[in-house]
Amino acid sequence: MASMTRRSFSTLAAAALCPVAGWPQGQEAALLTRAIPSSGERIPAVGLGTAIVFDNDDAKTREAATQILRTLLEQGGRLVDTASAYADAELVLGHAMPAAASRERFFVATKLESPDAAELERSQTRLATRRLDLLQLHNVRDPAQSLARFREWKTQGVCRYVGITSTSRRAYEAVESVLRREKPDFVQIDYSIDNREAEERILPAAAEVGAGVLTALPFGRARLFRAVRGKPLPDWSTAFAQSWAQFFLKYLLGDERVTAVIPGTSDPAHMADNLGALRGRLPDAAERRRMVAFVQSL
Repeated sequence: MASMTRRSFSTLAAAALCPVAGWPQGQEAALLTRAIPSSGERIPAVGLGTAIVFDNDDAKTREAATQILRTLLEQGGRLVDTASAYADAELVLGHAMPAAASRERFFVATKLESPDAAELERSQTRLATRRLDLLQLHNVRDPAQSLARFREWKTQGVCRYVGITSTSRRAYEAVESVLRREKPDFVQIDYSIDNREAEERILPAAAEVGAGVLTALPFGRARLFRAVRGKPLPDWSTAFAQSWAQFFLKYLLGDERVTAVIPGTSDPAHMADNLGALRGRLPDAAERRRMVAFVQSL
């Protein structure tokens, strides 16, 4: 198993989780869920990001999205994260979600560039839903930005949770400021095993104010897969990870402050592979340090 590529492992995973000695098997196995701090509601800790992968609203993309969403649900996930700025992603999801399952089965998160009612209306129309689970202010840059309008929408029942996002280290000071002042339900931040600044700056602030954490870019824009291409998993890691994707995702989930990881994919087999991180144990603190050292040695 350790010598398998992501492609060969995930082809098996798309049909069923690969039997591994000592691992829980099948849908009856316990799935990793995390509580949203502001409510206690539990959600599966692996979801789907949609930046770039669903840019084009065509028949091929809609079909791929439908299959990916079905896989998401079949393997225990619920969370789908998108944005008004992600080209046609909202539109693709608006067609794919009802083709895959009922709207109620998904935890739908989207992002607005500003507290603009017209932009919100556009997102609702494209997603074919009036009620959002999470509505986020995208790409926070200004430490004075307010979530007052987002909280009004929450009070009105437009969304159940509000949040802020950034995938730029240069914006971390602004994110920290808005996070501590506005106390949103969620913060979404770039975080991967080779990009760990969020551990020192954003995760502590989120814990302080009781905000859930979504991790964008958990594979570092695919640079992590490039770094390990052709390499087997370390023997010591196969006790908790059965693929490189699970290795990278479980590093993040080993921090209990992380509510969910949201890797993007356009491949149902890769979706199944990612969702394998919901099963089996997580690395402990010593193992996480060893994982970092391993990645730094590549």
